[in-house]
Amino acid sequence: MKTPTGTVLYTIEQTIKEYRKICQKNIQKIVSDITVDQCLVLIILNEKPKIAQIEMAKLMFKDNASITRIIELMVKKNYLIREPDEFDKRKSKLIVTEKGEKTIVLLSPIFKLNRKTALDGLSMDEIELLDKLLNKIISNCKI
Repeated sequence: MKTPTGTVLYTIEQTIKEYRKICQKNIQKIVSDITVDQCLVLIILNEKPKIAQIEMAKLMFKDNASITRIIELMVKKNYLIREPDEFDKRKSKLIVTEKGEKTIVLLSPIFKLNRKTALDGLSMDEIELLDKLLNKIISNCKI
């Protein structure tokens, strides 16, 4: 029997961590004060401006408290503005600022480069098979 670090599941986790490291390294070359997770928040809000914070947390595999911290940092860094809801004081709308929009434009080629680098040498058939296999593992693990 293999040790936990010798299993395919460990390799999947290591793959994700290495991918995030290269993403962060490439992002830092262009924009020095933003993280991979903060970029994801910008992209999600840019594509779905009315998304609920809890939905965003699910998309990013984070808990709500982590998303709240990420958003607060982004507001402080002027990537986002929090606009109070006129009907419900407990709610607020998140708006991507001009700085946030420029950052998305600046980093779009980096996002493509990161994916290209990670998938280099894989055929479309291999990518599709990998996606199918990973989705099967996800399905097996859902309770």
